[in-house]
Amino acid sequence: MKLIYTGKTKNVYALDDGNYLLKFKDDCTGKDGVFDPGMNEVGLTIEGVGDVNLRMSIYFFEKINAAGIRTHYVSADLKETTMEVLPAKVFGKGLEVICRHKAVGSFYRRYCDYIQEGADLPAYVETTFKDDAKGDPLVTKDGLIVLGVMTAQQYEDIKEMTQKITQIVADDLKEKGLTLYDIKFEYGYDADGKVMLIDEIASGNMRVYKDGEYIDPMTLSKLFFA
Repeated sequence: MKLIYTGKTKNVYALDDGNYLLKFKDDCTGKDGVFDPGMNEVGLTIEGVGDVNLRMSIYFFEKINAAGIRTHYVSADLKETTMEVLPAKVFGKGLEVICRHKAVGSFYRRYCDYIQEGADLPAYVETTFKDDAKGDPLVTKDGLIVLGVMTAQQYEDIKEMTQKITQIVADDLKEKGLTLYDIKFEYGYDADGKVMLIDEIASGNMRVYKDGEYIDPMTLSKLFFA
């Protein structure tokens, strides 16, 4: 295996067969020893975080694959805390896709003149460039096409996949008495330009509530596997 990328919470290795191996770490984003999934720097190490993030990713990737939705997931090794994935190119220099069921967070801050906090949203999809210096700016479908980041068809595929995957996650959480407010995904594409879900599906990428109270990612992971 050849180390090709060292990330904040995962390292990426190239495998001989052309696939890649993601090694989940116990490092967490945060600041001054406080866990914060929205931060862009490693702030602390929590034993077992890598394991639980991998477990949740396996659970949902297998469910999404079974639903006929393309992902980069191939297999996983819980003992080694690794996940084998298909090769995929990212869109631009990195793109995040958010699906919102409730008007909270940055959505509410932007549009609070027009909507009440916590109001229902119809699986609203938005895209942002991964750019810490610019505050992860929003970008529209037309913007993505004009900038050459993706085609109109790729955008429509991503939107449809995002709404379907979000419903799968939301339905699963609902069975556990939890309500999904919003969730963040990343996508890539293969040599033929076909879109696939990449990265991970972990508690730090979703905003979840129980009985009207926000559940922090660490607590969510424990509740999910209880």
